[in-house]
Amino acid sequence: MLRYGLTHPTMLAALAAAGHGSRVLISDGHYPHTTGAHPAAERVYLNLSPDRLLVTEVLAALTDAIPIEAAAVMTPPSDVSAGPATAAEPEIFAEFRTALPGITLDGLDRFAFYDAARGPDTALVVATGDRRTYANLLLTIGVRGGVGR
Repeated sequence: MLRYGLTHPTMLAALAAAGHGSRVLISDGHYPHTTGAHPAAERVYLNLSPDRLLVTEVLAALTDAIPIEAAAVMTPPSDVSAGPATAAEPEIFAEFRTALPGITLDGLDRFAFYDAARGPDTALVVATGDRRTYANLLLTIGVRGGVGR
């Protein structure tokens, strides 16, 4: 019997086949799911309708099921007229930080994020219907702690 809430069979199979250092992409409804991730990654489409499901809902199920050691986000371009590094941070980043205590969000620009998601270590892509801008999260699976945990 499972001890966590994640019950999606395809997601569980992909996570079981993944290991330490493998990546999981949870993407918003704007993400290019076909071309923006490694071709061998398992894809699960949970984008049932606008805002169903949300990236944060999928994240909650995953944090309960797997250890996460790192997370990367897609950052918006800076406002050139206001000078470098002046882009407003998307509000969803605060929700990611709350859901991932102790983990620093690594910011990648759009094309660097796509390159990272296209890497051969991306094991699972979860497409959501989240309409929030920049609600993409690339998680790195960590090591399960201790015997019996």
